[in-house]
Amino acid sequence: MRTNHEIDYRIFGEEMQCVEIELDPQETVVAESGSFMYMDDGVQMETVFGDGSQQQSGFFSKLMGAGKRLLTGESLFMTTFTHRGMGKAKVAFASPYPGKIIALDLQQMNGKIVCQKDSFLCAAKGVSIGIEFQRKLGTGLFGGEGFIMQKIEGDGMAFCHAGGHIMKRDLKHGELLKIDTGCVVAYTQTIDYDIQFVGGVKNTLFGGEGFFFATLRGPGTVWLQTLPISRLASRIASYAAPGGRKEEGGILGGLGNLLDGDGI
Repeated sequence: MRTNHEIDYRIFGEEMQCVEIELDPQETVVAESGSFMYMDDGVQMETVFGDGSQQQSGFFSKLMGAGKRLLTGESLFMTTFTHRGMGKAKVAFASPYPGKIIALDLQQMNGKIVCQKDSFLCAAKGVSIGIEFQRKLGTGLFGGEGFIMQKIEGDGMAFCHAGGHIMKRDLKHGELLKIDTGCVVAYTQTIDYDIQFVGGVKNTLFGGEGFFFATLRGPGTVWLQTLPISRLASRIASYAAPGGRKEEGGILGGLGNLLDGDGI
């Protein structure tokens, strides 16, 4: 038996997805502020401190939970959507940028998922959204996500969003996967997450892939994204900045693109 609310869902779209949640009377879904898309009549929206989970029933607990969210760069508040009418009603939440929505059944994942700080989208009421500290100094300093990541705990459905295409890898016991630090979206609690120096002077100075890999060792499941939002933002900023890249109207045009490795 689940202790969190049981919800049904459908995911729509390809590059810009949304998830539609079907609620029975008195069922509730909690969502990140700004992700709301639409809702049927009879669904009531309410802004709450923290995540509205059962673990935050007291005022002090709610205040602490909301404060922890500031450490992950999120808002103090979240929004709950409760079906107050009869029959079934639907509410939908949209992805913030091009990518995919991942549906996670926490009951099948031993009740916990660790994910990047800005990936949480929505979840059934009762799911707890907290913070996960990286205990290893090197991982915290150079792991791409810093010392603090999000943890999602409970036995209900939760939904995360990440950029580009999402790849799921199931790692066997002792199996090691080396990943660009920005491409790690989420992993189960049995995964050992660490970092490794790329090594080699040429690789370090001219490889263009940073100084460190993220290393994930099984057993467990990991989710990877092909387009970290930081990489997308950096590329857009390089075009938008004054004196940035020149395209067809520039002096070098396509030749400049060829020389810097982007092709014509």
